[in-house]
Amino acid sequence: MKRELKIFLTSVLFFTRIPVHSWFTYREEYLNHGSRYFPLVGLIVGGIGAGVFWFANLIFPVSVSVGLSTVATIWTTGAFHEDGFGDVCDAFGGGWTREKILDIMKDSRVGAYGALGMFMIILLKIISLIEIPAEILPFTLISGHALSRWAANSTMHSHEYVTEGELSKSKLLAQRMNFGDLIISLFFALIPAFWNPMATGAGLIAVFLVKLWMASFFKKWIGGYTGDCLGAIQQVAEVVYYLVVLAMVNYF
Repeated sequence: MKRELKIFLTSVLFFTRIPVHSWFTYREEYLNHGSRYFPLVGLIVGGIGAGVFWFANLIFPVSVSVGLSTVATIWTTGAFHEDGFGDVCDAFGGGWTREKILDIMKDSRVGAYGALGMFMIILLKIISLIEIPAEILPFTLISGHALSRWAANSTMHSHEYVTEGELSKSKLLAQRMNFGDLIISLFFALIPAFWNPMATGAGLIAVFLVKLWMASFFKKWIGGYTGDCLGAIQQVAEVVYYLVVLAMVNYF
């Protein structure tokens, strides 16, 4: 149990800015086993966003509260996944060969494709959340962050990691996720299902379809996935989940 707690805290340390350094001694081997806790980290990030929205909405309108909530989640993760999405936009927008795509993806500079991509996906995220009724928005945030991280997890189970170099910050995630860990991560991702099982079920199908399409696209061009690809899958799956909830609110 103590070892599992250390593995979980390693995931929190790697994917967020939450200070857990003093609670345990970091070891690289823990991160290789921490993928099953990614959706649980998503629950924490989504919970922070939901809490900020709820408190802000006591004073401010929904639009401002959603903006503050989005800032809170981006700060909590250090824009970890948004950065990955931007790198993917730059790489696949400017590269036409496997080698060129991977070279651009490793470049720390942000190009026009990346800047526009990050701006548009954050804008779409905020607009979608503003349109969702305030009373269900906190639960929607929590579910969206958890399920979208499971979509990235399932890619780690079904596809091969593409080496980006020895200095890649995501090379520790290169081990293929086993089926048991995938099911454990799905359990964490489905914890928020109590608030609306139908929305969670529809959202799970939607984010899985996003994963199938994006993972197949990445495999076609570069032969598998990178850490940035996982970030891109998480971002797109999160937005798609919000759109599914919005559609269900409007038409069901």
